[in-house]
Amino acid sequence: MAQVPQTFLDALAVRTWCSLALTALGRAREEIDAINVYPVADGDTGTNLYLTLESAATAVEAVFAGYETGRAEPSLGDAARAMAHGALIGARGNSGTILAQLLRGMAQVLAETGDASAASAPTAASRADGPGLRRALRRAADSARQAVAHPVEGTVLTVASAAADAAEEAGDDCRTVARAAYEGARTALAATPDQLGVLRRAGVVDAGGRGLVTVLGALVEAVTGEAVRETAGGVSGAGPAGHGAGSGGHGAGQGAGPAGTCAAGPGTEPACQGESGDDRGGAGGPAFEVIYLLEADDAAVARLRARLDTLGDSLVVVGGDGLWNVHVHVDDAGAAVEAGVEAGRPYRIRITHFGHGEPHPGRERPSRAPAQRAVVAVVPGEGLAGLYGEAGATTVLARPGEPPASGELVQAVRRAHAREVVLLPNDAELRHTAAAAAEQARTEGIRVALIPTRSAVQGIAALAVHEPRRRFDEDVVQMTSAAGATRYAEVVVAERQSWTTAGICQAGDVLGLIDGDVAVIGTDVTATARTVLDRMLQSGGELVTLVVGDDAPETAAAHLEARVRESYLAVDTVVYHGGRQGALLLIGVE
Repeated sequence: MAQVPQTFLDALAVRTWCSLALTALGRAREEIDAINVYPVADGDTGTNLYLTLESAATAVEAVFAGYETGRAEPSLGDAARAMAHGALIGARGNSGTILAQLLRGMAQVLAETGDASAASAPTAASRADGPGLRRALRRAADSARQAVAHPVEGTVLTVASAAADAAEEAGDDCRTVARAAYEGARTALAATPDQLGVLRRAGVVDAGGRGLVTVLGALVEAVTGEAVRETAGGVSGAGPAGHGAGSGGHGAGQGAGPAGTCAAGPGTEPACQGESGDDRGGAGGPAFEVIYLLEADDAAVARLRARLDTLGDSLVVVGGDGLWNVHVHVDDAGAAVEAGVEAGRPYRIRITHFGHGEPHPGRERPSRAPAQRAVVAVVPGEGLAGLYGEAGATTVLARPGEPPASGELVQAVRRAHAREVVLLPNDAELRHTAAAAAEQARTEGIRVALIPTRSAVQGIAALAVHEPRRRFDEDVVQMTSAAGATRYAEVVVAERQSWTTAGICQAGDVLGLIDGDVAVIGTDVTATARTVLDRMLQSGGELVTLVVGDDAPETAAAHLEARVRESYLAVDTVVYHGGRQGALLLIGVE
């Protein structure tokens, strides 16, 4: 992608940077995963960085999509804040959480600088110059270091600080500052094995730092128009002259040894400390990684930090303004979540057991042959995630307003560990995202069939007829047929006044949607659901599936079951609890 050189950063430059960084991390993902031996040798740093940045880039694109073509464009503050928020809510793993804080630190300064420039010159574009970028890089490094409970040198924190230090000595235009930060980061990355024994023994540089160098290389390309040339395990100089080629340092780019190689021998420093610096992360370290978003005030988060620091290691808490991303490695996952409940409202909780496919340092990665076939499904609530999981599916949770990105679906396909995968997006708006994920998985040698399910109840119907012993094509045909024969509906509450196919609705009205279109506008949840169900059963049906959300009236399901028994002979009803899902009720009629 050719870029036009410029001496400042504006909203378009942020957008370009995010796009280029995402592409670059996509190319480097497997290499970064391969050198990931610290803080946990679980081979996912590159993937986690990619998913975090994908969320940031998606948020920036959404801001631009909100402006009409040919009219005003977003300000630098708009783009920077979107980038930070997207990274925060999409952060994955230890490395992704730290990257989110780095981007947040940069965004704070870029937004302040951009807003100030717009205020001083209303007719000019909102922008930041070289000194503004320098301050942003310094704020990023400092805020990331503060977010880590016990910082350790030789990690991404060291690389970020070196980038900020180098930028301090640069000139006053963005191109010079970006180049200096990149070169400083690259030099620091090559030295990380000298600072951390686990890297030296494995013969690799720090994986998180390698990812940050890639992100800074994309920044150079965004402001200079010249792409840096990456090499296996390191990055060489930018620009056509190819100056400043780096060695990558101490075996950079070599594949990481087995998970056990990071265990320290007698007389050496503790092996595999977390980014937090705690040395409890060696062999026999914490069994779980716990990550969640948290709505809480600053005082509650300070108490949470202290509490989690006593429970485990690799503690990173990033965010602010009432929204935080919490990451910690613990033996008692329940206690870590309970601490979050005491502090505020935790959600998007992810708990990974290092003993099941995500080995902790010192534990051998279990070798298991791929299964022949698996199902991967997107589900809207914890209840359905449990239901699909019991049926053998690998699930991706999609909470209201937080649809999964394509990278998250690709990761789920990999996690399914099968030669053949049936992908159920269960949402019409996720069809293109799922198609992109399927295409990516196919390039990795996985046979993927996408069934265009538009609702979780269609996915339930498809899963009910899934038969792994059938030929793949026959299984896909049967599942597609079952999904297509299932009409779907949902009952939701309108958030605002709007035009619908059933007329004008007001905020607070109860809407009944059939096959994606508003068919009923009411004031009572149960009555609206009954009307929807009657309309669906007018054309016949054999089985009604009800998925009840947490916010639905307690008696709604019983009332609808009674309605089916009394008025529709030979029609069966099955009820599932969906938990916290976007709709009050999901209804399927087969």
